[in-house]
Amino acid sequence: MAGDSDILTIAELSRHLRVHPTTIYRLLRQGRIPGFRVGSAWRFNKSAIEKWEHSQGPIIDIDTSARAHRTREPRSARGRK
Repeated sequence: MAGDSDILTIAELSRHLRVHPTTIYRLLRQGRIPGFRVGSAWRFNKSAIEKWEHSQGPIIDIDTSARAHRTREPRSARGRK
């Protein structure tokens, strides 16, 4: 049987992922995070969450990503009124 530390609550998962609980509820509504209900409360299997975390892909450097996606104004639009 799973121990208490194998199952996380919304608050525990929120601290673990370092996100607001509202973010977890949004991910649940979108079907993007594994979880199950016990009555009206959500619970999360720690090993399933760890697998989900690893499946999310590489960590992206936001500064580098932002610079790479900057676009220039088209030449035809520059200097025209």
